[in-house]
Amino acid sequence: MYVKICGLTDPGAVAAAVEAGADAIGLVMTASPRQITPERAAELAAAVPPEVLTVGVFRGEDPATVRAAALTAGVRAIQLHGRHPHGDFTALKDLGLTLIRAVDAQADLRCGAFDESLLLVDAPRAGSGEPWDWSAVRGRPTGQWLLAGGLAPGNVAEAVAAARPWGVDVSSGVEASPGVKDPALITAFIDAARAASPRTE
Repeated sequence: MYVKICGLTDPGAVAAAVEAGADAIGLVMTASPRQITPERAAELAAAVPPEVLTVGVFRGEDPATVRAAALTAGVRAIQLHGRHPHGDFTALKDLGLTLIRAVDAQADLRCGAFDESLLLVDAPRAGSGEPWDWSAVRGRPTGQWLLAGGLAPGNVAEAVAAARPWGVDVSSGVEASPGVKDPALITAFIDAARAASPRTE
């Protein structure tokens, strides 16, 4: 089970995610309680070993803005959240970074349809931290896709059983307060996700 811990803002949280075995970490560089500057993202990304994917998260910014921020931050992946047009992904392909398309369940759920490497399927109200009907997407997404939205250590097994994703993504579900990650919850989430379902390629 591929696990991404998103919205990390400080070195302690990054270290906790890496130590607990996260496959990817998300650094939010768009409007959010978890927003950090590209310069801050660069500091955090520099401490992440190469086997852990560093993801710059954006929502609504134009490709030129995303490109500049991602290059400053030195991340190895770009996540475009929301209904970004196909052209936004095409405009960033030359960077050679992993592209992640993050959408709700009403969007095109074919991974690769917009030239992305990974698909992330989020709640109808992204960032709300509220659980939703995860079973509504079971069998619909194709390729490598992550389930997000309202996940936490206590319900990730239920979510995985309902949706059967390739991976999972969590942010607010492992926080002590908005934007402040709890290392114990990060570890508990990763352990619960991995126990819920073996990762399949």
